[in-house]
Amino acid sequence: MSNFETNAIRNIPGNPHQREHSTPIALTSSFTFESAEEARQMFADEIDGNIYSRYSNPNTAELIHKLCVAEGTEAGIATASGMAAMFGSIASILQQGDHILAARSLFGSTHQLLTRIFPKWGITSTYGDISDYQNWDKLVQPTTKMLFLETPSNPGLEIIDLEWAGKFAAAHNLILVVDNCFATPYLQQPAKWGAHIVTHSATKFIDGQGRVLGGLILGTKELMDEVTYFTRHTGPSMSPFNAWVLAKSMETLAVRMDRHCNNALAVASYFQDSKDVEFVKYPFLPSHPQYELAKKQMKLGGGILTLNLHGGLARAQRFIDHLQMISITPNLGDSRSIVTHPASTTHSKLSSEERARVSITDGLVRISVGLEHQDDIIADIERALEKSRL
Repeated sequence: MSNFETNAIRNIPGNPHQREHSTPIALTSSFTFESAEEARQMFADEIDGNIYSRYSNPNTAELIHKLCVAEGTEAGIATASGMAAMFGSIASILQQGDHILAARSLFGSTHQLLTRIFPKWGITSTYGDISDYQNWDKLVQPTTKMLFLETPSNPGLEIIDLEWAGKFAAAHNLILVVDNCFATPYLQQPAKWGAHIVTHSATKFIDGQGRVLGGLILGTKELMDEVTYFTRHTGPSMSPFNAWVLAKSMETLAVRMDRHCNNALAVASYFQDSKDVEFVKYPFLPSHPQYELAKKQMKLGGGILTLNLHGGLARAQRFIDHLQMISITPNLGDSRSIVTHPASTTHSKLSSEERARVSITDGLVRISVGLEHQDDIIADIERALEKSRL
């Protein structure tokens, strides 16, 4: 099976015990052994098998298998949340004295990891700007071990050249980690461009309906051996129920992302000339600064767009308060359209200077375009824009 849609539906490891057509939920904390010797062999990794659901579980195994096939990676681990995946992808590999080179445009909590949490353990970081690739060589230090990126970025929708990143990491012997949350493996596969590790907040588009939390770390077997050891003993494990939900969600990822992307492009195109909007940013709009790059490495433009409203913070707040259908919540990737004001919520812990450097203005609103009819989404935004005028 070579097509994404078929693999996401039909690629299920193992055989159902009761001939179930749908994978059952393995809600158990531990598993039994046929003998003391079998237990010894499993704990010694001499034979495969489930021991304890903090280590592995049939439901997490199915989810991991599907994501590895989708991303083109060798191995993976499922975690309790997306941020557990971000943390585990770094903490499991680096040690005191190591240095991370990262693209400046990152999710707010990832920024907190790099600037406030890891420095307490002697792991430092430096940011580079994607508009200045030619100077990144100067940012590499003797202790630099990792290149960390997210593309498209949250919420600025900056696109990082994955081909450049793969070659840069190889030239400097760096571990390339890519947060692929916004694109999902349906729209792009960073491992094809040289990424060693790919991370996801499965809470977002992989779930697709705002039901459960989850994260994934996927990568080369060599690195994933380290990640697996770390996560098994530190315990950020995904529950079997959440894994079951997410594995089932993978079956509809392709059709959902097609609809998300088509709706988002329609909404972005409609409002790009609005007198209420300073600019609209969406990867597959020709006005996007990295439009050609987005077309090169992404199948479609994704389900997220941003509107930068005239009138700053007060206008953005009035606009959000006048929306009638679109939900106000910090999540994204839901079947329901969602609006978020990054400067006062998801990225509020950044200083005003830090937000400015990643193009987060007080008037910026992030819209996760859902699966509703695009005319209804447009009408809700248009009505809120009109009512928010002074």
